[in-house]
Amino acid sequence: MAMTPFSDDEESGLMNEINMTPLVDVMLVLLIIFLVTIPAMQHAVKIDLPQASSQPDNVKPAHLDVAVQADGSILWDGHPVADDVLRARIAEAAHTKPQPELHLRADRKVPYERVADVMSAAQAGGLTKIGFVTDPREKK
Repeated sequence: MAMTPFSDDEESGLMNEINMTPLVDVMLVLLIIFLVTIPAMQHAVKIDLPQASSQPDNVKPAHLDVAVQADGSILWDGHPVADDVLRARIAEAAHTKPQPELHLRADRKVPYERVADVMSAAQAGGLTKIGFVTDPREKK
């Protein structure tokens, strides 16, 4: 007589009931953990803290405006400068405290290499904060 999984023999038949014991054990353990930890989380130490009044220090660091025009010329705060003067001013600005942010404006027609030159001059001079300034697109 061949044994098949669908035979009527109770010893070799498929088990069609889910064993709920491990599930109940896990749920009881989780319930106990939550019951123990919830009072511990709500326990607070009451301390009478001293009162002080002070204003927050909201000093914004200065920023440097550097623009690269379409022809590749560089403007420092609106005034044209040469590459060597730019490097000298960046090095001078990098030593001030707090260090200023460099706001870089580039014309859309300027070659990327020129913008990369200004960024590498800023990094070599010691400026760590560089931001790109763009104009928002007009919604059509």
